[in-house]
Amino acid sequence: MSETPTFPPLMYGEAAPTDAMEHGAMRAALGCDAGLIAYRLDPAEMQAALVFAPEVPLRQAMAMLPLCGVGFQNALGALAPPEVAVHLEWDGGIRINGASCGRFQAAASDNDPDAVPDWLLIGFTLPLLPPTGDMGHTPDQTALFAEGCAEVAPPALLEAWARHTLNWITRWEDEGTRPLHAEWRGLAHGIGEAAQRGDLTGTFLGVDEDFGMLLRDDAGETHLIPLTTVMEDTP
Repeated sequence: MSETPTFPPLMYGEAAPTDAMEHGAMRAALGCDAGLIAYRLDPAEMQAALVFAPEVPLRQAMAMLPLCGVGFQNALGALAPPEVAVHLEWDGGIRINGASCGRFQAAASDNDPDAVPDWLLIGFTLPLLPPTGDMGHTPDQTALFAEGCAEVAPPALLEAWARHTLNWITRWEDEGTRPLHAEWRGLAHGIGEAAQRGDLTGTFLGVDEDFGMLLRDDAGETHLIPLTTVMEDTP
């Protein structure tokens, strides 16, 4: 396969000379069309960032973070050996065979949850090779090629992510959030387990319609933590 990925209609790629999120944010701020995928495919790590032009407030548009995560799981699931398990953390973390392996991030032109941003950027960083040969010191951290996925070509994974993500965007537009919620919940890591967000600790019960975390503390009170709280500062 060519090292230059090809993308489905409505999407187009651009190799990033530096960090993909930084490049995507720069291009979005300059007014690029939605559907741009900035990417960087290095030997030890791959990065990609997709530009959206939301038509709803950021609170609702942040559904694109779990949506892109689901697209990634579907893509890697189609390319990796069947025994490789991929799960998604609420705040964007990726887990492969139970260990942390990269993460998704979100940035926007405006972090006001009730405002419609000019652009929204969802990107991921995925380590391909471990930083050292001895992974025993970091058993909760892994890399793609260390998990039986050495035959997964990064350009193919990037192309598959774009296709599956576009499919989920279409479903989200046509069917609303219900199918996405159902798919994401089956892939979510940590539901029913102890969790901490800022000063709050409790049990991760699930999410609301906008994918806000529902966290029940030891006193039995349930707190809603909006997904917008995981937003990154604009690169």
